[in-house]
Parts: sequence; structure tokens; C-alpha cells
Amino acid sequence: MKNKVIVKILVPEIDESYDVYLPINKKIGNIIELLNKSINELSNGNFPLSSNNVLYNADKKNIYQSDVLLANTDIRNGTRLIILSR
Repeated sequence: MKNKVIVKILVPEIDESYDVYLPINKKIGNIIELLNKSINELSNGNFPLSSNNVLYNADKKNIYQSDVLLANTDIRNGTRLIILSR
């Protein structure tokens, strides 16, 4: 699957983590929206829907800008990401 990467999404607000495939041809903002909806459903609503979520690299501690394509970031297979509400 050359058009996707598998990453671990850490969700500290609900103390859960998920392994997910992310499309490399989407902008980070679109990916955050998809993750927000998916995690909300998987957690039975415990993770609130929000338009203010951000995505961080768990190891490098950098935040990803929403207007950047995933392919143009340092996100690769095995990257650990944190999604947080602001």
C-alpha cells in the first residue's frame, strides 16, 4: 500500500490508542476530521466531536499544520501520533 501509512494514534483524553491507515495524499486537516469522527464512533461518544483538534508527533513533539499534505510531513509507517482537543 504505497498510498497509505500505518500509524498509532494515541488519544489521552479517553486513554486509548488505535492503529490506523492514513492516506498520504490528504491534508492533515482532512485527516484530523476523519480521525475525530472515527474515534468518536469507536469510543461510543467518549471522545467529543471538535473542530479544534490538533495532531502531534509523540516522539518529536511537533504539531502538524492542517494545510500540509501528509506526504510532505515526517509521518511514516510506525509513527506515533497524539490527537488532542484544544
